[in-house]
Amino acid sequence: MLSKIIAESLITDTRQYIENANNIIIITHISPDGDAMGSALGVYHFLSSLNKKASIVVPNKFASFFNWMPAATDIFIYEVQEEKINQLISVADLIIMTDFNTLSRIGALQEIIEKFTGDKILIDHHRNPDLNIANIIISYPHISSTSEIVFRLIYRMGFSETMNNCCATSIYTGMMTDTGAFTFNSNNPEIYFIISELLTKGIDKDQIYNNIYNTYSADRLRLMGYALTAKMEVLDEYKTAIITLTADELEHYNYQEGDTEGFVNLPLSIKGVVCSILIKENTTHVKLSFRSRGSFPVNLIASNYFHGGGHINAAGGESYESINQTFKRVKEILPLYKEQLNSID
Repeated sequence: MLSKIIAESLITDTRQYIENANNIIIITHISPDGDAMGSALGVYHFLSSLNKKASIVVPNKFASFFNWMPAATDIFIYEVQEEKINQLISVADLIIMTDFNTLSRIGALQEIIEKFTGDKILIDHHRNPDLNIANIIISYPHISSTSEIVFRLIYRMGFSETMNNCCATSIYTGMMTDTGAFTFNSNNPEIYFIISELLTKGIDKDQIYNNIYNTYSADRLRLMGYALTAKMEVLDEYKTAIITLTADELEHYNYQEGDTEGFVNLPLSIKGVVCSILIKENTTHVKLSFRSRGSFPVNLIASNYFHGGGHINAAGGESYESINQTFKRVKEILPLYKEQLNSID
């Protein structure tokens, strides 16, 4: 059995909103990761099982290694299908938003959703959600993934028995990717109850892992080797490793969206490293990814200095300075956390 974490009033209201809706749009954040894809597709397949008309909209393209997910090829991408998406939203009466806590996380879709006059539901696990973002806010930051919350919502609404394989596969994918294949933030026994329930739906968890982690290109592996041998700096004084990758370096290795997925986790396998940071140059800004071990709160660095946020051990941010200036800024910030970093074994 699962703890009744989601308030009963939210369960009742969510079910009523869904029952009353005829055209539903599901939206997730820019550059969707595994939990964004898993939670959005999980909701989509759940709604489809209720014979509800639903569509998923994402701001930009997602990594190709998610293409195998059930109905991923049916997702509408705003940067290439703007006119079609505007039409879909114009006739929608309910929007369900997954895996983000503020509209700034949906890029060019923000203005459209701000103007939307229908009902909105937020399902998320990030800290400090914008309380004006939706009519119903289902937000539990201590839960390991938004996909887990989606399962809990379906379970509490009484639909777990009728959950289909596509829905279960999507939810498991999101849970797996947002916990590093259940290697962090995954000590709650109820996570494994959920997994056992998903297994009864016929999911192939071994194949899901293979689809996510073992389908990269040779160029991606070469880029990883280059990042570790030529671009990683280990700062023993701060128990931190930093990897920087410029746009030119990414282009040299024929970078495709998602190719650096997981790079930031690699330095944490070095004995003594508590914090790992990936600084990657994009066309419009510099993206930062943070990971940590133990109680070191990388989400505070992301939110305090780099317009971002996340979880205690996994966070992201952005910089609008050059990659060199961003790297310099990170190295200026680390001394402020020296004592805290060195207190963690």
